[in-house]
Amino acid sequence: MALRRYELLQSAFSRFRRIVSGTVTKMIDARIIDIDVKDIRFPTSLLADGSDAMHTDPDYSCAYVTIKTDRGHEGYGLTFTLGRGTEVVVQACKSMFGLVKNQTTTQIYTDFASFWRKLTSESQLRWIGPEKGVIHLATAAIINALWDLWARIEGKPVWKLLTDLTPEQLVSTVDFRYITDVLTKEQAIDMLRKYEPYKQEREELLRRNGYPAYTTQVGWLGYSDQKVKDLCAKYLSLGFTRFKVKVGQNLEDDVRRCRLVREAIGYDNRLMLDANQIWDVNEAIGWTKRLAEFKPFWIEEPTSPDDIVGHAEIAAALRPHGIAVATGEMCANRVLFKQLLQMRAIDICQIDSARIGGINEILSVYLMAEKTKTPVWPHAGGVGLCEMVQHLQMWAYVCLRSSVEDCAIEFVDQQHEHFEDPVLVKDASYKLPTLPGYSTKLKDDCILNYTYPEGKKWT
Repeated sequence: MALRRYELLQSAFSRFRRIVSGTVTKMIDARIIDIDVKDIRFPTSLLADGSDAMHTDPDYSCAYVTIKTDRGHEGYGLTFTLGRGTEVVVQACKSMFGLVKNQTTTQIYTDFASFWRKLTSESQLRWIGPEKGVIHLATAAIINALWDLWARIEGKPVWKLLTDLTPEQLVSTVDFRYITDVLTKEQAIDMLRKYEPYKQEREELLRRNGYPAYTTQVGWLGYSDQKVKDLCAKYLSLGFTRFKVKVGQNLEDDVRRCRLVREAIGYDNRLMLDANQIWDVNEAIGWTKRLAEFKPFWIEEPTSPDDIVGHAEIAAALRPHGIAVATGEMCANRVLFKQLLQMRAIDICQIDSARIGGINEILSVYLMAEKTKTPVWPHAGGVGLCEMVQHLQMWAYVCLRSSVEDCAIEFVDQQHEHFEDPVLVKDASYKLPTLPGYSTKLKDDCILNYTYPEGKKWT
């Protein structure tokens, strides 16, 4: 009995300390009353921006969600698309809104994992997933808007909102269903507690140094050789030491382009390759071995994103050649990530801020990756992806990983000018966001110009 009283006193004292330090605040109880969803598209296909072996003519786009409350607060979220089909994701967002309308912020954020499960497990809507495809893209847009709303209410950037949560609070946002054979709530809390004493020091390091970036801007498959050379020179001058090149359509072209890039950046800098899912398993192994002379650090998305066994075979075949396997931008949910990590099918874990079900599910992937000691290099570059993943990777450094030496955030210099709080990359490093939210709010003139099909740029 005495021990139990002592534990209760310790718990109360711990909560008091968190309140005093500002990590627990009284939530504004705002009711969600409306949603606005827009189809935003940019004609990037005109200049081959974003082109790769599988997606030859993408128009970078997004389903853009604004969640409105009765207290005047709004949250902004999005999910990335490539043009055609965005209208389907927009409709899915509208269909799911019935599960969000009239909920209060207190109801959602005090038991966020349960709310997330309610959103992803609605007995009729889940049939067209479950937890994958269009319905999960829509989930991401709505969940991203809800995190942006929470951060704006708290007056913090999302990375700071996440780092200020206690381990127990953060873990309470994650749905552990289907992944407890790899990671339990208790294990996740213990992992987060381990790094708590270092949080302030790491946050200060980020403020001073930022977070390392790598660039894919030099490597789009539709670019001419001269444009690739010019871009390599540009990004070297900006301090970049990590470069990614798209491959997979034609082997001889890949050999030529990899040689061209290596001549431009030298062998002291890192080169990564990305096939965007175009190969069969044996083809991926043979093709990548042919490019091994260029010393690639990794081959990204070498085959179908759903083929766990195939990725494991490719990884096993390429490790003796010093080539890692990376994937994740098209990985549909935490369960597929769990299997990729369990089977050592990947050496580099790549989360995407809009592919799986928003921050709640992404946190579970970070935690599993840390449990299996797999570095996370976030996928970015699409509309708003750089803006969002910077928050996630910075949280992970402050609260979960001990180093930035073996990780970097992808950077592509496209569409940032359309956001009210765009990324700031200087000396090849992402600088800490300082404004409240998830950096996802688009400027009014962007919405006016690029809403499809009635926007000025489309008419």
